[in-house]
Amino acid sequence: MSEQTTHQKIALITGANKGIGRAAAEQLAALGMTVLIGARDPRRGEEAAAALRAAGGDAHALTLDVTDQATARTAATQVEERFGHLDVLINNAGITGSGQVSPQDAYDQIPSSVDLDMVRAVFETNVFGVIAVTNAMLPLLRRSPAPRIVNVSSHAASLTLTSDPAGPFTALLPSAAYTPSKTALSALTVQYANELRKDGILVNAVAPGFVDTDSNNHSGHLTPAQGAAVVVRLATLGADGPTAGFFSEGGPVPW
Repeated sequence: MSEQTTHQKIALITGANKGIGRAAAEQLAALGMTVLIGARDPRRGEEAAAALRAAGGDAHALTLDVTDQATARTAATQVEERFGHLDVLINNAGITGSGQVSPQDAYDQIPSSVDLDMVRAVFETNVFGVIAVTNAMLPLLRRSPAPRIVNVSSHAASLTLTSDPAGPFTALLPSAAYTPSKTALSALTVQYANELRKDGILVNAVAPGFVDTDSNNHSGHLTPAQGAAVVVRLATLGADGPTAGFFSEGGPVPW
């Protein structure tokens, strides 16, 4: 049998015990992939993996705190020992601010009065955490015949959209933490894509849309499954698929 017929695809999703990450895990498992549920809390990760297995998927919990490089390296070692490679990395874990989802959280991010410790915490997860996990997993991705990296971003990352005084984001308060962190993630996505293009590793950012999750106190109008659809599409691109792009379900998102 050829490698193509025997190669089991392995996907790792960070922050996958709930929300968009869990929905993406469910969809990838339904496509026949082995899904690794990255989660800071081992119990929650195992509960999510058990639920996917009960539904017929092949899922395993992986303890992973993206803000802790040691756990990223340990997770990579565990993936290598058990599976030997990685085909898909979805950097989904992210925070919006202080962790206390409330209207006050948005006010706390106004640039002229923001607490720098909050900004650092948000960037630690949303930007530096992506670097830590991606670099830990790259040796395993290089062993895949079709490696894909998807960074979960937001429409708020778009400088084009957020700078338009008549655009859709005029009602939102200015942010010095969450929004710039996602813009930085866009820049990071392009730089990884440029470095890894020659190796056939496709790297893209996605904006899932306004999804009903904990991060917005369940005020979104899209289901996690709907938000995860574009994530899964970018995670399963063919060899002729794009790289260094930013996409929503409706198509390319302006930078």
